[in-house]
Amino acid sequence: MATTEGPVLIRRSTQHDATADGRPALVAAAGRDRRRARDGDLDGRFLIGQMVCGRYCLPSCSLKRSRNEEIRLFVTEAAARYAGLRACRQCRPDAGYDGEARNLVLYEQLSERVATAPAAFPDVSVLLTESGLEPDRLVGLFRDHGHLSPGRWLERTKIRAAAQVLLAGARPTTAFARDAGFADRPAFELAFTQRMRLPPARYGGLAAASAFALSLPSGYRAVEVLAYHGRDPASPTERRAGNRIWKALMTDAGPVVLEVTVGARAARVTVHAERPLGGVVMGRLHASSLAMLGLDGDVEPFETEHRTLVAGREGLRVALLPSGFEALSWGIIGQQINLAFAASLRREVIALAGVPIGSMRAHPTAQAVARIAPSDLKARRFSRAKADYLIDAAHAVASGALPLDRLLQGSAVAAERALTERRGVGIWTARYVLMRTGFADAAPVGDSGLATALQRLLGIARRPDAGQTARLMSRFSPDRALASAHLWASLHGLVPVASAGAAGDADA
Repeated sequence: MATTEGPVLIRRSTQHDATADGRPALVAAAGRDRRRARDGDLDGRFLIGQMVCGRYCLPSCSLKRSRNEEIRLFVTEAAARYAGLRACRQCRPDAGYDGEARNLVLYEQLSERVATAPAAFPDVSVLLTESGLEPDRLVGLFRDHGHLSPGRWLERTKIRAAAQVLLAGARPTTAFARDAGFADRPAFELAFTQRMRLPPARYGGLAAASAFALSLPSGYRAVEVLAYHGRDPASPTERRAGNRIWKALMTDAGPVVLEVTVGARAARVTVHAERPLGGVVMGRLHASSLAMLGLDGDVEPFETEHRTLVAGREGLRVALLPSGFEALSWGIIGQQINLAFAASLRREVIALAGVPIGSMRAHPTAQAVARIAPSDLKARRFSRAKADYLIDAAHAVASGALPLDRLLQGSAVAAERALTERRGVGIWTARYVLMRTGFADAAPVGDSGLATALQRLLGIARRPDAGQTARLMSRFSPDRALASAHLWASLHGLVPVASAGAAGDADA
């Protein structure tokens, strides 16, 4: 059977996968040649997802479908499974529809090549040529692993590479822009400023700075972002007062406090540190600031397509966490308990292992949590399982057995697989970590609040289970993280760390 090169839910037409009339190419092919589908000629090109019964099939499957069945097309099994579907037992698509391992290798190879030689990739057409994929497969590859379109992924990767060179002292000249893979200096400066929220020259000066200003997009909505970082008023790591938040963080140069003041057009970030930090650390603090403010990505396409869901909350963004281990800790601590109790347990961990700076404490590193005795956590209201899971995860990150930071800079597929292989980490926790570290299409299915919000939004009789939630959330791909934030906000008026009684990881 022919293999495929990238999982994607075919739902939006783009310049790479659309036919002349605007329909996605695979959808059009399936509709105009049912005989070829029945004969098996289209097997290996796509899968047919039956969203009501929760099954995915080969195009040649002879199993009859209900007239009321909602059908969606997927390029590979990974995308179908991510949408909560199981393999059909009659046509057995799981017996030969493969290619996922090769997809990961290809994605990682392309990532390395673009990062080290961005000038060789001026546009997406070069990605097509170098990958050897058909256009819809290329879209699938980057949607699945990077949760971005190929164009957005390429721009982000090139800008990240350019940022490192700028911090090392380079100047943003015309030659620099071309070396970074852009047509000219104005194109580079515009793309860099839009993504990094400050011009290249100012970014290059971060090494000598202790403060910087991030421009805010038009219509930026701060209320939920501020509320998210102030969700635990007693937290020693975060504080919020009005339009200002403080966040204590560990860096390679020691603990620091980020003070972020959100204005109408810009956010002023002041770094309070005990010693000089240098360009690399300041670059990471800049990235942390962007993450905390939810400034990575454009919300307008989602809002245009899902007006009913976003009504009254236009401009809402997903506030991220600045550390992968902090997100993983939140996820494990928050399993199957409410937000207030989770926040109190988190405070205990910070008290035991957090590093003080002024009147605050930075969230502890994995190395510090790994040194906590399980008995110390159990004495502070942790269950035996929750204490063991948290310390086990910390040992894995500290030892390199779970290279979390590297995983979260790479493939979403690889990151989710590595996380769910850990004891006590299931789909909910893994996708929560992905969602809070910037993967745009990650939704923490299994969350009770998410299920309740979907039930209310869609007017269905019963609250969906985890599998049904995954299928229902597939309609929001490739923006399931933002959809989750809106759904939570529709219940609470705010964006919580998780809903009450949220995390139902099967292996937890």
